[in-house]
Amino acid sequence: MGHDQHYPHDQLRGQRGMRRGPAPDGDPWGGGGGRGRWGGERGGWGGGRRMRRGDIRRAILSALRDGPAHGYAVMRRLEEMSGGLWRPSPGSVYPHLQMLEDEGMVGSSEKDGTRIFHLTDAGTTEASNDAPLPWQAGGEGDEQIRTLRLAVTQLMSAAKQLSGAGENAQVERGIAVVQKARKELYQILAED
Repeated sequence: MGHDQHYPHDQLRGQRGMRRGPAPDGDPWGGGGGRGRWGGERGGWGGGRRMRRGDIRRAILSALRDGPAHGYAVMRRLEEMSGGLWRPSPGSVYPHLQMLEDEGMVGSSEKDGTRIFHLTDAGTTEASNDAPLPWQAGGEGDEQIRTLRLAVTQLMSAAKQLSGAGENAQVERGIAVVQKARKELYQILAED
């Protein structure tokens, strides 16, 4: 008799042995480090700092200052606002949006089958608080992480262009460059 049913113990296990299901983008490993965290887990982008509940609330209100948005647009705004240091997950944003709506800070309406959130007067007042958001109060290490992320993004863009427009020999050289860079990064990590 085969094992056709799926149980929670069948889920993939993450880096530290914790059960993880597939990420919303289809990544079977549950998404990259950094989802739902400010900077990711230790070894991810930024050293493992978590956003506190009050910080998430302030960040969402701040993101909605730019105008009404659906949940995924709020997540994109937050990632952009943090310079990529925080990539929130639906599991961190949607419950907070609901809580803010219950408190009267956020209102919502249905548009083309999508729930759109907007600030209420009370939410606008709270969002106008000029206290720095967590990523704005970061140290110089956060700026270095932003710079590293930008460099990686630019490298990926160049590799994508090469894969689409390059000749076979050029693609082979590109592979060698990327593999060499990966090895050199690991050598940096191995230094004492």
